[in-house]
Amino acid sequence: MSDGLDVIVVDDDPGIGEVISELIENFYTWGKVYAFSNADEAIAYCLHREIGVAIFIVDVFLGGLSGFYFLDAIEEKYPTAHEDTIIISGNASDDVVNMCLASNVSYLLEKPIKPYALQLAVRAITAKYLDFAKKLLQDSTFADNVARL
Repeated sequence: MSDGLDVIVVDDDPGIGEVISELIENFYTWGKVYAFSNADEAIAYCLHREIGVAIFIVDVFLGGLSGFYFLDAIEEKYPTAHEDTIIISGNASDDVVNMCLASNVSYLLEKPIKPYALQLAVRAITAKYLDFAKKLLQDSTFADNVARL
């Protein structure tokens, strides 16, 4: 298990999941990258992890399930799952955009994914956690307050 901020890729096409994982591994240094082509296996993996924080890259359609179903299934363990997710779609229709908005997902990329767009989205989510960690290290009063939560 990684001690960092892992990236979990869920796409029902194993080839796409592998390509996305390789793209991320080329620039991402803050944790490990895991890819799943079966949504149920991804849900089981996420629910059995110790850490309830990760970055998710999820296809909008996962065979018979939706990417939003996946996020809802792990939400209790990962309270920030929706806002820490990049949804990917072969067709970013108005319906997909509206589902993202309704689900509090701010990142939507259309296939074929441009590597720079993926990198910027992943780094934007990562920056939130790096800024928080920096504040914890620099402000002991803030860190004490967080520890009491």
